[in-house]
Amino acid sequence: MPAKKREPGKGPVERLHEKIATRDIGWFFAQIADRVAERRTEMGMSQRDLAERCGTTQSAIARLERGGRPPRIDTLLRIADALHCDLVVELAPRDE
Repeated sequence: MPAKKREPGKGPVERLHEKIATRDIGWFFAQIADRVAERRTEMGMSQRDLAERCGTTQSAIARLERGGRPPRIDTLLRIADALHCDLVVELAPRDE
């Protein structure tokens, strides 16, 4: 069976990787990463403290804060709870 031809252009995964790599400041995960670090610092917590409060590892918190691979939504919800915050997600049409 021949391989399917892909349409030219970027798919969702490619766009995601590009946004992570460029850390576009207006982008969703970059904003969350910045806010997590800011809020954690305001609360006097280390990355390890936050990790223990939300059941993840210090390296996962560090990866989030430096804009690495985006965490799963359940992890984001636990982080928000540990930081006494609400996680707000907005879906908006793209400008194309």
